[in-house]
This record gives sequence, structure tokens and C-alpha cells, in this order.
Amino acid sequence: MGWLSILLIAIGLSVDSFAVCFSKGICIKVFHPWRACKVALVFGLFQGLMPFVGYGLSIGFSYWIQQFDHWITFFILLILGMKMIYECYKPKKQEDCPNCACNEMPGINWKNVTTLAFATSIDAAATGLIFASYPGTILQASWIIGTVSFLCSFIAIWLGVHLGKRINFCMEAVGGVILIGIGLKILLEHLS
Repeated sequence: MGWLSILLIAIGLSVDSFAVCFSKGICIKVFHPWRACKVALVFGLFQGLMPFVGYGLSIGFSYWIQQFDHWITFFILLILGMKMIYECYKPKKQEDCPNCACNEMPGINWKNVTTLAFATSIDAAATGLIFASYPGTILQASWIIGTVSFLCSFIAIWLGVHLGKRINFCMEAVGGVILIGIGLKILLEHLS
């Protein structure tokens, strides 16, 4: 398998990360490059390392994962999306959210970022099975997939922050709807 084919696979896998990072970026008022870089790095690492997981699985076990990966992804994104919508509309006091995205220097909710990165990288684990047929390509594939996902995630956060400033309503609810939509899209693609 050539690098161009791997690049196209990487772009396809990074679409979900892009959408998730964009939806999170629209909730932030100020773009902090170092913060965006750290979040994008988590998405890139998960996307880059998960093909190793798929590559290492036996054929029998991989069949089981492929049967349920879309359900796992759907439920994780559904729960996170509903939580974002709820958080948007619940009454907030300033002291209740010292690290939320509405402050100038938002903290990173690593649990949330890791969960989202894991949920969007489950397909990458299934994709790792493809590379079992092409010995010697898994390292190159993981590097390309991780790098493309990192770049797409960083760009998505930047775009989300800059577009979010122009829109004057609770964008976190829109982000939640996007997450639910991504989960539903993944589920419907696998069921059809």
C-alpha cells in the first residue's frame, strides 16, 4: 500500500476528529495555540496508535470488535453530546465553572478530551486490520494517520474559535448536536 492510499485513509479517519474539535472550538472565546496543540496532540496520538491495536488483534477478535465498534462510538458521542446540550442550557454561576470554556484562559478537561479522542479513534483500530495484509506498512501508516489527525484537529479548533466569536448564542449546544450527529452517522454507516 502506497503513502497516497494511506494519506487518503488518514484524511477519512480524521474527519470525525475535525468535527469534534471544531465543535469544542466554537465554545471557546480566545484561541490559545499551546492549548489547541495539546488537545490536537491527544487526538493525533489516539488516531495514530489505534491502528496498532487493530493490527495486533487476531482475526476472530477483530470480527467481534467490528460488530460493536459503531455502537460503542455512538453511545459515547450521544452521552457527551447530550451533556454538552444540557450544560449549555443549565443555569450557571461564575463560581460554578472556574475551568469552563467561557473563561479567557480555559483549562483542559483531560477526561473529556481523552474520551472524545478514544471515541473518534475506534474506527482507526478497525482500519489497523487492513495493514495486516501489507507487512511493513503499519509504522508508516500510524505516523501518517496521527500527523494528519493532529493537523486537522488543530485547524478545527482554530476555525471553531474564530467562527464561534461571530455567532452569538450557545454554541456548546450546536457542538453537542454535532457530536450526536457524528455518532449517528457512524452508526448508520455500519448498519447499512
